[in-house]
Amino acid sequence: MAADESSGSVLPQGSEALQDVIPLLEKVAHVSMEHFLNLPSPHITPLDMYTISLRIKELLQSPEVDGVVITHGTDTLEETAYYLDLVLASEKPVVLTGAMRSQDELGADGPPNLVHAVRTAAHDRSKNRGVLVVFNDEIHAASQVTKTHTSNLATFRSPSQGPIGAVTKRDILYHRSVDRCPPFPLKKPASRVDLIKATAGSDDLLIRASLDAGAEGLVIEAFGAGNLPPLMLPGLKEAIARRIPIVLVSRCYNGFVEDTYGYEGGGSHLKKLGLIFSNGLNGQKARILLLAALQQSTDPEELHQLFQRSSK
Repeated sequence: MAADESSGSVLPQGSEALQDVIPLLEKVAHVSMEHFLNLPSPHITPLDMYTISLRIKELLQSPEVDGVVITHGTDTLEETAYYLDLVLASEKPVVLTGAMRSQDELGADGPPNLVHAVRTAAHDRSKNRGVLVVFNDEIHAASQVTKTHTSNLATFRSPSQGPIGAVTKRDILYHRSVDRCPPFPLKKPASRVDLIKATAGSDDLLIRASLDAGAEGLVIEAFGAGNLPPLMLPGLKEAIARRIPIVLVSRCYNGFVEDTYGYEGGGSHLKKLGLIFSNGLNGQKARILLLAALQQSTDPEELHQLFQRSSK
């Protein structure tokens, strides 16, 4: 990305913008560059993520490829990373990175992030760790990382757990590993899963609108440990009657959903209604998981088991 002098807007650039970094990359690995889906990240759809995953799978099957690095806009980077983590089965490293500052800004972070991502992908210790996100000298697991700031270079964080590793001047270091589940079938994701955030006094209007629009699943961001306003319950009950899976996450930055409170709309009540609890995932990640899981099963009990295995 770089600023257009005539308009002042920041616009996408092609791979030619990376030419100055190539000599640095060649000190780390033999790098082949491919121009693929040059889109602003807010334009990325689950279908685009599926298209990317097909290409990555093809590349990883080549004996000449030891790993893949993807440059991606930061707004939806965590969602693409998590989707790839769910559907790719290779032991070879797949690393996503990007930039918070444009190429023409002072202190642009794109070049060092890219070099660090290639160093990470080229390192033997990065094998069998799932899809990784490398930013600001840190290595994060795709299942745990999220964008936390609109402009800070250290925007990518892993709430509760922290990064799984670090990029130093001389080495690639890992502090811990993340358990991975068997990959989901690499099929086109479900056509519609909606994410609805609970707020004080929320009713079921948005739930019913999603059902009327043909949603195949819903993700609800609840208060605290998993509690909702009673006015949302009629729509939830209708969705359950239609066998539409509903996944419950917390809108809190840290913590987990639990069946703690037994009042109307409390976590215990919601669990008895049949909502699927997703621990350790934010709303956007839970939506990605449900989009992928629906290609394996639409049975609520099977989906419950899939979420228990995957959202840790």
